[in-house]
Amino acid sequence: MAKHAVLSASGSHRWLNCSPSARLELEFENTSSEAAKEGTAAHALCEHKLKKALKKRSRRPTSEYDSDEMEECTDGYVEFVMEQYEAAKQTCQDPIILIEQHLDFSCYVPDGFGTGDCIIDFKYGLGVLVDAVENPQMMLYALGALELYDALYDIKEVSVSIFQPRRENVSTWTIPTAQLRDWAENTLKPKAVLAYNGEGAYVPGEWCTFCRASARCRARAEEKLKLAQSEFRLPPLLTDAEIEEILAIIPDLTKWANEITAYATDAAVNHGKEWDGFKVVEGRSVRKYRDEAKVAEAAKEHGYTDIYRQSLIPMTEMQKLMGKSKFEEILGDLIYKPPGKPTLVPASDKRPAMNVSNAINDFNEI
Repeated sequence: MAKHAVLSASGSHRWLNCSPSARLELEFENTSSEAAKEGTAAHALCEHKLKKALKKRSRRPTSEYDSDEMEECTDGYVEFVMEQYEAAKQTCQDPIILIEQHLDFSCYVPDGFGTGDCIIDFKYGLGVLVDAVENPQMMLYALGALELYDALYDIKEVSVSIFQPRRENVSTWTIPTAQLRDWAENTLKPKAVLAYNGEGAYVPGEWCTFCRASARCRARAEEKLKLAQSEFRLPPLLTDAEIEEILAIIPDLTKWANEITAYATDAAVNHGKEWDGFKVVEGRSVRKYRDEAKVAEAAKEHGYTDIYRQSLIPMTEMQKLMGKSKFEEILGDLIYKPPGKPTLVPASDKRPAMNVSNAINDFNEI
């Protein structure tokens, strides 16, 4: 069985902010979500394609998650890595690419190790936008790479990249090695010791997202319940400032509420837990054909022939069929990207603000 680090690089954003969460998580089963399994399959395909691009032997992996989208995203990752490789050749005579390299940073983090894609980390997920800037996971990988190669190369600075194609997000961040080591000694190391020992204060925040204990965490529950406990007195209508305060809290509050519901439902359905005042019922179901071929045959026998709809194959499938260059040549002028639905997000979101009046008109025309 593969060894799992108590203080993993992928969980570092969490245990650096909420140090006792690392030990608390060990009390929960480490189940893999469908999104995580899909991400693992995408990483395996990236590894294969990168090896082939470097003319190394590799057997193509297959999984139930294979799709045109995954093909396109992994192709894009390999293209980006090879672009960085060619750029490195301009300033370094012997650059190397290490794929899925075991990296040890235990000199800063107790029992600390991880596996780095290429310090160009492939993120297949759609849910959370990941930034390379001051990203602790990438900084830990960079420290592990320095431990391996600082003696061979005169490394003055390290660049790390995030490639997240399904969010159209590619970001690169460069940090001087001296600054990285200073962070490791003065910030990372003391917090890692606290986390490894299960000490420190529970601090809820956006880093709770992938914590296995998040649904039952008391500190997080108390924080979210503060909103329900708030008493808005006169005037009877909320002020703009109060609405802004609530808007900032609602996404995480809703997410937390959904997680509690999911946890309670799983406990009732799969483990026989009975919650006082609640019961398990059958939800709404959608009718389905048992056998489409037999349905079509029966309908035709009774004179119903107008039973099919014709539609174009999806765009990614069409591009795969034609190839990128032919796709652009034949269909480039016939394709457009309509504006997305106007959405209210925090000011910290990296997307540029829309001209609201124009955006509404454009969206409504569609």
